[in-house]
Amino acid sequence: MRSIRMLALLALAPFSQVMPASAQPATSDRIVIEQGNVTLPTGESVRYEIGTLYVPENRRKPASRRIGIGFARIKAPHPTGAPPIFWLPGGPGLSVLGTFTDKSEGAQSRLRSWLTFGAAGDLVVIEQRGYTSRGEMLVETADASPLDKPASVQADTRAMQALARRAVVHNPDKDLSGYTIDAFAADVDDLRRALGYDKISLFGGSFGSQWSLAVMRFHPEIVARAVLSSVEPLNNGFDMPSHVFAALQRIAYDADRDPGLAPYLPNGGMMAAIRALHQRFATGPIRVTIRDDAGKAQTVVLGAQDLQLALLAHTDEAEHWPAFILSLYYGHYDAWTRQTIEDRRAGPVKLIGPLADSSLGVTADREHQMRTDPAVDLLGTWNFEANLVSAPDWPTPDMGDAVRRPRVTPIPVVFVHGDWDTSTPIENTLGLLPYFPNGHAILVHRAGHDGTFYQLRESPAAKQAIYDFLRTGETKELPTEVSLAAPRFEVPDFAPPTRPRR
Repeated sequence: MRSIRMLALLALAPFSQVMPASAQPATSDRIVIEQGNVTLPTGESVRYEIGTLYVPENRRKPASRRIGIGFARIKAPHPTGAPPIFWLPGGPGLSVLGTFTDKSEGAQSRLRSWLTFGAAGDLVVIEQRGYTSRGEMLVETADASPLDKPASVQADTRAMQALARRAVVHNPDKDLSGYTIDAFAADVDDLRRALGYDKISLFGGSFGSQWSLAVMRFHPEIVARAVLSSVEPLNNGFDMPSHVFAALQRIAYDADRDPGLAPYLPNGGMMAAIRALHQRFATGPIRVTIRDDAGKAQTVVLGAQDLQLALLAHTDEAEHWPAFILSLYYGHYDAWTRQTIEDRRAGPVKLIGPLADSSLGVTADREHQMRTDPAVDLLGTWNFEANLVSAPDWPTPDMGDAVRRPRVTPIPVVFVHGDWDTSTPIENTLGLLPYFPNGHAILVHRAGHDGTFYQLRESPAAKQAIYDFLRTGETKELPTEVSLAAPRFEVPDFAPPTRPRR
């Protein structure tokens, strides 16, 4: 989702400010490197480097001011002879360097994952210009949406246009036109040179995969190989509605066969419930009154376009999605209403997302396909409308079709993609694969919008083959398909009906 409401939710993701790891950093006019140690729960001490790379804010202007970009490096315990692995975070707007100091389970899990790369080579993590804990975090506040009116794409689009104009006014000392995908790619090349590497391998998921594809587009000579998951091609920043809906259908197939959900399913299963909801809300909006934690009553108006957003709620954890949809089907709207109240509040938006997205845009033929896609009736145009209409209000220049359209490249790439992914549908990889004659796709049944090793968590052999590929480039042990076990679906928090609702 690229709507302003979803961007505001993404901006709430936590980050940790990283303090200097050493009082005696190695410095130059473009890079600062500090030494650090982190102690693992096992008691083992791991050395790492953390630093700041200084780059032009606008690479098209020689006199542009310099901005800082955070990075970290964990050197391999023993030389492997392989290129270093540059780990590119997603988002846009995921700050990860707090991993070294954050004691949360999520941070500890990420650190454990990073350490496993040592078997393949050095690991270098680079943050994103405009959202980095060792530089600037460009954030603007999105306006609240009224509770007494149903949501609409048109209102969301006007809010995105207002946000763009406000961001420019509130940042007179910054050149926001410099936050384009080619600048993100050049930052990776600058860090490569500053650290003294010739070739590098890329590892990224979601926006990290799109960023990696940009590095391969603008600097192909520096990339030895890449592993990309939840793939987002340069022309696919906005999803095709029918591809998203196909992922929902695949989730629904297993949900329809789950014994715990069986008493709640109408004739026709999950898809019948969705069609019934669509018909119900086509007759007009509804008003739902709930009481907040303080006992105060709040009334929210929910309409057909709110339902479009709701259909994609909880799909990041598919085991929760059927219970949510079935609750709506049976008229249990309270949880949805509470979430809508939160979604409509004023909140921060990470600016690098719309800056990069509006600049990269989409080709005219793909825009036509998105607008005329049959699944628009169910999912609407939330995914792309606000960004496309507001593009002239953002200062980043249009990158052009020559950048957006894929090109044939000999770079070996392993694509890992789940068929339950509703954020970057699996069709993204299937459409891109013909342009990579040395590419290899691993299609993961029942995996969602996740990183490579989480998608392959039930296949140790596949995970090992990925490490071997990063180290040697060898692909013969890589599978083409992996299946995860069906999840234990959550059931609605009310007793099943004595007779299914028609």
